[in-house]
Amino acid sequence: MSELTFEQMLEESLKTIRNGEIVEGTIIDVKPDEAVLNIGYKSDGILTRNEYTNEANVDLTTILKAGDKMEVKVIKVNDGEGQVLLSYKRLALEKGNKRIQEAFENKEVLKAKVAQVLDGGLSVVVDEVRVFIPASLVSNVYEKDLTKYADQEIEFVISEYNPKRRRYIGDRKQLLVAKKAEQQRELFEKIHIGDVVEGTVKNVTDFGAFIDLGGADGLLHISEMSWGRVENPKKVFKVGDSIKVLIKDIEGTKIALSLKFEDSNPWKDAADKYAVGKEVTGKVARMTDFGAFVELEEGVDALLHVSQISKEHIEKPSDVLTVGQEVTAKIVDFNEDEKKISLSIKALLAPEPAEADDDDDADVVSVDIDKVIAEESEESAE
Repeated sequence: MSELTFEQMLEESLKTIRNGEIVEGTIIDVKPDEAVLNIGYKSDGILTRNEYTNEANVDLTTILKAGDKMEVKVIKVNDGEGQVLLSYKRLALEKGNKRIQEAFENKEVLKAKVAQVLDGGLSVVVDEVRVFIPASLVSNVYEKDLTKYADQEIEFVISEYNPKRRRYIGDRKQLLVAKKAEQQRELFEKIHIGDVVEGTVKNVTDFGAFIDLGGADGLLHISEMSWGRVENPKKVFKVGDSIKVLIKDIEGTKIALSLKFEDSNPWKDAADKYAVGKEVTGKVARMTDFGAFVELEEGVDALLHVSQISKEHIEKPSDVLTVGQEVTAKIVDFNEDEKKISLSIKALLAPEPAEADDDDDADVVSVDIDKVIAEESEESAE
């Protein structure tokens, strides 16, 4: 038996490899566009940039370094120049496919950075596998602009797995829906009517503002925004404002809110401040054909009936008064239960009329107040 030469013994000591085989190698040299690996074969393996990642123009020297060990897949044992061509990307893709399949079957929550914002949704990469999240499955609310998600790390589940068509669909919406349902359950367990809670203005409309309480939205109706009148909620609140509100009512999942805190109720001491016979000054807030409403303070309006404006006959208040005008009058009637106050300028301009006349005037004013209040209620309801 002849002795083997050194070269023959060395060659026999080296393993044989085949195309498609997975091998472990040690990096011995790195250039910007390729790395050289010792894979225990008679020839070193070459890992090009294109076979390392799908990301263009990556400098491999910033990612890999000599001495690192890594698993790679053999693409071609001999490229014609005696070199072995390797791929990390294809091996990662195979592992990624398996990872995606397991996540799909186990309904696992995945986390990945948004690689690209597309017209129809978001693209994320999980172990070299691209997963598409349609715009309709990105959020539990409609979002016209998805650019805010660029480079953001998001959580999602795989809702569709089709490796034959390379179709992998992600769903973030169902996670948000489930999270909100849990937050809603926790919120309703701890809130009660009369509680003061903090929220964030989510949306403002002509009739009120929706406040995010963290799990559910509450409605702050325009009539509950102030003890006084609010003409336009959009001039008072803006989206994103933090606000403390009173829980006025809870009906199912509907929450009614208010800013009418009792300690700031202007009617609390009104019986003393606006007792009959007192002289007060206020501004004309609005007018009807029956009289003018005078704001004595925020949340306290009094009716100056048209018959009580002057000693002379006046057809309608707007003939002699303007909105915003300051007037001084005498309080001739105060009804705390119905929160009604009647004023008279005429009472300051002339001697007190006879008792019978007082009763007549009081009746006229009272009837007209009720009529005006009823009309205003109908307008608000509309």
